[in-house]
Amino acid sequence: MALTKEQLEFRSKIIGGSDSNIIMGGNDERILRLWKEKRGEAELEDLSSILPVMMGTFTEPFNLQWFEKNTGRKVTHNGVQQKSEEYPYMGCTLDGLTDDGETIFEAKHVSAFAKEEEILDKYLPQLHHNMIVMGVEKAVLSVFYGNHKWEKYDVSKDAIYASILQGAVENFWNCVRNGTPPVTINAPKPVDPKLIVDFTGNNQWANFAQQYRENLKYNKLFDDAAKGLKSMVDEDVAEAHGHGVSLKRDKRGSLRIKGE
Repeated sequence: MALTKEQLEFRSKIIGGSDSNIIMGGNDERILRLWKEKRGEAELEDLSSILPVMMGTFTEPFNLQWFEKNTGRKVTHNGVQQKSEEYPYMGCTLDGLTDDGETIFEAKHVSAFAKEEEILDKYLPQLHHNMIVMGVEKAVLSVFYGNHKWEKYDVSKDAIYASILQGAVENFWNCVRNGTPPVTINAPKPVDPKLIVDFTGNNQWANFAQQYRENLKYNKLFDDAAKGLKSMVDEDVAEAHGHGVSLKRDKRGSLRIKGE
């Protein structure tokens, strides 16, 4: 499913939601290629042979229908292209709007083995980008995992992260206009207070959890022993040692404990 001439022209004149994923992704090679594409120094990447991309494109209409069927939330504005009134260099092609136009709808089809927290991190820039463009505070990510699992994630706009993203996009666009190669942006992801991950069934988590439980009592014994040793050293003593343990007072007067 190739992009139309009008879609290609629209993409060439703005920074889109998927572009924000690249800008905030920290991959120097992909960021530089995007910069060249926007400057007209490189052809737009041909995604027609990339299976995951095309799979997502073909399953998007079904994803939308599945979301409506399972949530009762109607989706409108599918395929609508929109530019931000406040930031004219930012635009998006909507998968849709839901909740009477108050929430961005974004459809994705990912690997059956993809981790939920990684998927949210990956598409968080695009969700915030589209929220900024449309002037809304909420988004919902509708995700097919392979062919056996569907999940939806409601995301509220994080004002700090949105501000960082908008600034990064503006800087990138300025680089496009003045010909200066862009600098990689590494911004921390905001914490979603509603996101709860269940690691039951994850062997790596189970191993670490077992080690933690088994050594928790020893950690408390260690802390109690350290406090006890420090309490025995008078304030005017610079160093104390014995039985394989030494304590040395630093310039601030704090005792540092070390096993010999």
